Amino acid sequence: MQSVRIAEREIGPDHPTFVVAEIGINHNGSLETAKQLIAAVAAGCNAVKFQTRSIEVVYSAEELARSRDSPFGVTNGDLKRRLEFGADQYAEIDRYCAGKNIIWFASCWDEASVDLIEQFKPPCYKIASASLTDHNLLRHHRKTERPLIISTGMSTLEQIDHSVEVSGRHDLILLHATSTYPSAIAELNLRAIPRLRERYKVPIGYSGHEVGLYTTLAAVVFGACVVERHITLDRAMWGSDQAASVEPQGFARLVKAIRAVETALGDGVKKVYPSEVAIMQKLRRVG
Repeated sequence: MQSVRIAEREIGPDHPTFVVAEIGINHNGSLETAKQLIAAVAAGCNAVKFQTRSIEVVYSAEELARSRDSPFGVTNGDLKRRLEFGADQYAEIDRYCAGKNIIWFASCWDEASVDLIEQFKPPCYKIASASLTDHNLLRHHRKTERPLIISTGMSTLEQIDHSVEVSGRHDLILLHATSTYPSAIAELNLRAIPRLRERYKVPIGYSGHEVGLYTTLAAVVFGACVVERHITLDRAMWGSDQAASVEPQGFARLVKAIRAVETALGDGVKKVYPSEVAIMQKLRRVG
């Protein structure tokens, strides 16, 4: 299995876990909140990720007109439009991330959004689980010739097979995921990670939406090369993804624990360590 290079990082089984803080739409339309989230993880994470979409393309007129109470209006359209950043905001995000020396990229839900983000030359793109079966969108992403990360939540193996066939395996990473927010522990199915790796022969990661951190660490033990978790300033903030997100202090603990697990996994070769010799000589009666 070949690794995938994202910016200056190699992603694969023999490399450190690539940790992504998913800001998504947890900024609630505020550039200042987005900057606070970037600053909160810049010291530990490898990248931050946003979501962007052309509202009138992704949603029907009926869906946008549907009543929905939010801090931003009384229709679903009021909410969706308020949560979107445009070129000017992403230009500021690009500048800010460069100053923090952190990678950023986005999940683009339609072709025009890919074209919007492409002007910033992201190191890769992410396909959300909801877009896995949008083969035209996959093809449009591939025209950029950038690495592609595809989440596989709410998808069958047959659907993943077709998407991998369309996208090709070159510069491809798949993320195991369960698309509920928050996800039930009993539905995380972490044993799927090595099975996906065996089936597709590409790096496999994990996009977690559960409450808590320990199951994400278990994903690393099962071989996840990429870990993505949503980040929020406060899980009590308004927004559909906030409850399934991790606050900054929790994210710092998660990254520290991932690095400790990587060290603890070792190389798998059973050996006697020099630190054990004195204990062995003291306690072992028969050599």
